[in-house]
Amino acid sequence: MKVQYDRQEDILMIEVMPEGIIDHAEQVDGVIVHLTADSRVALLEILDASEFLSSLVRVTMQPTAEEVLLPA
Repeated sequence: MKVQYDRQEDILMIEVMPEGIIDHAEQVDGVIVHLTADSRVALLEILDASEFLSSLVRVTMQPTAEEVLLPA
């Protein structure tokens, strides 16, 4: 697994399957999932990553479980 952050574009990229050949991508809100021909996840792109990560940190610091809402 390889993780990269583009500070200028504020995009976090998580390469899940380096050997996977990307066939198509699907986007839900601020997350783009790049898939292989057999629909396995090859790469995740998190747009507005700084906002996503700060939300994640806030939630993990809470004493009780809480749902994380991604920015639209």
